[in-house]
Amino acid sequence: MKPAPFRYHAPETIEEVVGLLAEYGDDAKVLAGGQSLVPVLALRLSSFEHLVDLNTVPSLSGIERVNGSVRIGATTRQATVERSEVVAREVPLLSRATPLIGHFQIRNRGTLGGSLAHADPASEYPAVALALDAVVEATGPTGVRHIPSAEFFESTWSTSLAAEEVVTAVSFPVWSGRCGFVIDEIARRSGDFALVGATASVQVDADGAVQKTAISMFGVGSTPMRSQEAEAALIAGDSTREVGRVAAARLSPTDDIHASGSYRKKVAAVMVRRVLDRALEEARNV
Repeated sequence: MKPAPFRYHAPETIEEVVGLLAEYGDDAKVLAGGQSLVPVLALRLSSFEHLVDLNTVPSLSGIERVNGSVRIGATTRQATVERSEVVAREVPLLSRATPLIGHFQIRNRGTLGGSLAHADPASEYPAVALALDAVVEATGPTGVRHIPSAEFFESTWSTSLAAEEVVTAVSFPVWSGRCGFVIDEIARRSGDFALVGATASVQVDADGAVQKTAISMFGVGSTPMRSQEAEAALIAGDSTREVGRVAAARLSPTDDIHASGSYRKKVAAVMVRRVLDRALEEARNV
């Protein structure tokens, strides 16, 4: 099948983008990498009268270190993130998550902002953003708004973006000191969406004791999940096995054709333990 007819717009500034969205309202859709939108249009699962291409706005792409964070433009390709020395050095979790996204052809076109705005609960970037307390920069008719990742993801494919807003950049705080970062997932095949995934970020002191940690899970709910209880348990000195149990305790995954909810909950506890063990080993060997 082919998409229903639409009018294509190629704005050159973010102001033009916002103006088009305000003018056409629900009849308009922004196009970033297109790795989720184009198949939906091709199958005619949805249609829009106007497509607003973000790739023609130069200011929406790029990676830079700004005030203790790494700021990444919304249309920056996932492949660019994967190859970036700045990201690998300053935001290792994001760098390590990127190769898990689809296949290289997907990453050559897929964008950071598009992945976050699409908000698939089984995808990697939302879980990383949540774990690292990333801040989403959104631009709309009233100007720029900064949205903490904890407030950005509302449900499956749903975010707190207003109808006329567009993601323009994402800022990831840089961790310092002796740190370890690990992400892992279980999927039916390499490149498939995760059945269950987990991330672990830890910072330890000179004696190897945990000072700071962030634990997130994906594929186990309608949004990526973070467990403050599990983080507190790790800092208190609980074993990683117990921390995994705590992290999974409040999960209520649903059954689907790929896996049962009980399977996902059981595997989540194991995945949290595994990523924590590896993150702790990395941090203590720095």
